[in-house]
Amino acid sequence: MNDIKVVEILKKKLGFSEFSINKLIKFHDYLLEYNKSYNLISKKTEKMIWFRHILDSAQLLSFIDYSKTNNIVDLGSGAGFPGLIIALNDEKGRFHVKLYEKSPVKRQFLIHTIKALSLRAQVFGDIRDETLDSDIIVCRAFKKLDKVIQVSREIAKKPHKLMI
Repeated sequence: MNDIKVVEILKKKLGFSEFSINKLIKFHDYLLEYNKSYNLISKKTEKMIWFRHILDSAQLLSFIDYSKTNNIVDLGSGAGFPGLIIALNDEKGRFHVKLYEKSPVKRQFLIHTIKALSLRAQVFGDIRDETLDSDIIVCRAFKKLDKVIQVSREIAKKPHKLMI
């Protein structure tokens, strides 16, 4: 699937505005620039960012209740998937996204991107010492399923949705 088709899907099926798409383009460019020096994503997937990473992350928006404000936690954010993509779609302040990433290099990328794109998100380090105050926990390639469920049970408020 080419990038133009992905943008069409983002707009027509997932509610991304032209404003959000422009932010996604900037995010894409930041990601490629950082990836030259730091391994944020596999070099093999650089030509598939729109399909493999952005659209894959954005599909979670179909399962979020937009009628209420949501506190969202992204575990193991890496290069911002899916948390930053969710935050990029939020023009009306419906989401507060907390990104948990233990890698200092990846945290710096996330902090830079949030600031540059004026996103409603925060970056945190390791989750082990936290109590997750969230309505929704998302993660993509964080840990094995049993570990994700353990984190969800032990340190997250109840009730919450878990989207893996």
